[in-house]
Amino acid sequence: MSPDDEKVEIDPQLLAIIVCPACRADLDLVGSGGTSELVCQGCGLAYPIRDNIPVLLVDEARKP
Repeated sequence: MSPDDEKVEIDPQLLAIIVCPACRADLDLVGSGGTSELVCQGCGLAYPIRDNIPVLLVDEARKP
């Protein structure tokens, strides 16, 4: 199994409390496997998830 085939598992309680560091809007888990990311409902920034850990750094986010 390659790292891209691994299922991303983010605790639902964590998803309920984390927000976008840029605009403070809610984040949605989008994608599957190694391409999953957290996408902001407000500004649209997409934050990567590495080793099942959300990387909530604005400098690391993919722009919309």
